[in-house]
Amino acid sequence: MKNSLSPSHERALKRLGSNISLARRRRHWSQQAMAEQIGASVSTVRRLEAGDAGVAIQHLLGALVALGVLDRFNALLDTAQDPVGLLMQDAALPERIRARPSVEATE
Repeated sequence: MKNSLSPSHERALKRLGSNISLARRRRHWSQQAMAEQIGASVSTVRRLEAGDAGVAIQHLLGALVALGVLDRFNALLDTAQDPVGLLMQDAALPERIRARPSVEATE
């Protein structure tokens, strides 16, 4: 299958892989130690650190957990902080809200 990633996507993956490698090395962990922590092979850790798009997301998440940064991943798409989504949602709000008849008034 041909690689269909755009150059910007490839650069982002390479940067992510490089950052994972740097974080691992700053902790003085070998690739073998990282592999054991995330339940993967050393080959998978190498591919992850190289920015290989074919690495399963479970291994990326495992690395983020091992490095203690999963909370930053979870914050990437915090819908409460999504300015575009919130603007679109607000634009769809009705101008007026009509009062509903009370239960007593209908009896």
